[in-house]
Amino acid sequence: MPVALCLLVLAGAGEAEAAPVVKRSSSAELQARRWLSRMSLAQQAAQLMMVPCYGEPLPRRAAEYRKLEQAIRRLQVGGLIVINRVRHGSVRQAEPYGMAAFLNRMQRLARVPLLVAADFERGASMRVANTAKYPHLMAYGAADDVALTRQLGKHTAREARALGVHWVFAPVSDVNTNPDNPIINIRAFGEDPALVARHVKAFIEGTRADAEKSVLVTAKHFPGHGDTTMDSHLGLAKVDASRDRLQAQELTPFRAAIEAGVDAVMTAHLAVPALEPEEIPITVSTRVVHDLLRQQLHFNGLVVTDAMDMQGVARQFSPGEAAVRALEAGADVILMPPDPEGAVRAVVEAVRKGRLTPARLRESALRVLRAKARLGLARSRTTPVEDLAEELDVEEALVHAREVAERALTLVRHDQKTVPIQEGAGTCIYVLVEGRYTQQGRSLLAEVEKRAPQVKTFLLDPQASQAEIDAVTNDSSCSRFIVVPFVSVAAYRGNVSLAGNHGLVMERLVFKGKPLAIAAMGSPYILRHYAQAGTMIATFSTVETSEVALARALFGEIDFSGRLPVSIPGIASLGYGLRLSQAFLRAAAWQLPLQ
Repeated sequence: MPVALCLLVLAGAGEAEAAPVVKRSSSAELQARRWLSRMSLAQQAAQLMMVPCYGEPLPRRAAEYRKLEQAIRRLQVGGLIVINRVRHGSVRQAEPYGMAAFLNRMQRLARVPLLVAADFERGASMRVANTAKYPHLMAYGAADDVALTRQLGKHTAREARALGVHWVFAPVSDVNTNPDNPIINIRAFGEDPALVARHVKAFIEGTRADAEKSVLVTAKHFPGHGDTTMDSHLGLAKVDASRDRLQAQELTPFRAAIEAGVDAVMTAHLAVPALEPEEIPITVSTRVVHDLLRQQLHFNGLVVTDAMDMQGVARQFSPGEAAVRALEAGADVILMPPDPEGAVRAVVEAVRKGRLTPARLRESALRVLRAKARLGLARSRTTPVEDLAEELDVEEALVHAREVAERALTLVRHDQKTVPIQEGAGTCIYVLVEGRYTQQGRSLLAEVEKRAPQVKTFLLDPQASQAEIDAVTNDSSCSRFIVVPFVSVAAYRGNVSLAGNHGLVMERLVFKGKPLAIAAMGSPYILRHYAQAGTMIATFSTVETSEVALARALFGEIDFSGRLPVSIPGIASLGYGLRLSQAFLRAAAWQLPLQ
């Protein structure tokens, strides 16, 4: 037996490790064990911690920089997750070049290369400005073409590696069956487990299309966050479903992901009584993470918690106790611990007191280090910033985003009196955006202006006063209305309702009794509250690409070809969609008198 192999076998003796899904090379294994052999207990524990950053360049004197430097240099955390900065309700994203340069700088501070993650559920555009605006996953479910989803995976991997990101927290594998779900909703492919499973598998396949630009991918949020009405950022959400229902529905996409060789699974801060009788988040449940995920579903990759600063777990446990319990349950990576240093101390103390064995800690540390070695970070941990333009400004990606947005458009109901727009006079379009300081709706209105300057348009923010609402809804020149409400999901919002005073706008227009079309930008479930509308359109996304697609459809330039990937209670069932060509719609509209 070769000496290196003997040493490898001896080093692994006594450790309770299962074989990984992806066959690891001997060189990556040796590199991972080399790193591990030089680490103290505290350094091993620190490798399991992933702390947040905004991906923005920072001066050394900034408190934010000093905090990150301390976490990387002194504590020696294993990785970073790039998140959006939110101020005064407004989201600010990192710029590509600044982010790549910042991550390179952080990598140079680290003794062992950092594993950098991001929630690129719809490509880099979810966290990074000036990148291709892919629609939300529910739009991919409406188009229901796995080739498109496979392309999304390919583009996502390419963008991530170019920016210095190695671990993508996607695809969302939840089956969204609850119309009032405030945090999953349009982030999911749909409500049909088979459809979701197909697209989850396709996304994973797409990320492996180019071996040189592959990333770690993650099925989330295990065991399924799609049937909740609580945002787990705000409290402990609960899934009240039988074990049989969970097996048939929620777990189906996760099984597909594991069969496809997914690298990681993210646990959700959910109470699931059928799986865990104690009212605790399954993130800290041995029954769910170890027994179900590891033993029954045979998953041997990385298990990462959802963010540990979320109230779904933080209300019950201190940061240190939560980290220890997650590791006891079978997790490997502690995402965004509120107190990383305290979490490391708690893990080390748990090992010393016998709550965790040294072998258990090594098992998770080795999984993290293997991932770094397999990604080639021992050879090169930084990203060539000069190549960003070629990797991000790819015409193929832009064409892809437009195609998905257009093919997702679903005509749920049609009365031929409002859409397509035949003449501008008398048509009034109301765009209801979700914030005062937002770019939502701007592209849609620009496209309308280009095509029909005579169409009256109104852009209303949620703080519109009653006087403003009265003025725009009582305009006597309007003989037919097209209303475009934006409804997206966001952490800590807690609902998927119309924002602010938009409900009053809708009420006023609905009861005018004039021809009314509603085009839901984002959540399609908003349509169930306005059964009086003669025309209903669903876009399943709030991105600029979907705005442009909607404008084209309103003017009869493209067909409606999408199918509902979810049911809309009282309105339409799963899979419904009027597939009528725009040529047919235009011809039919000319035969009807405009009211």
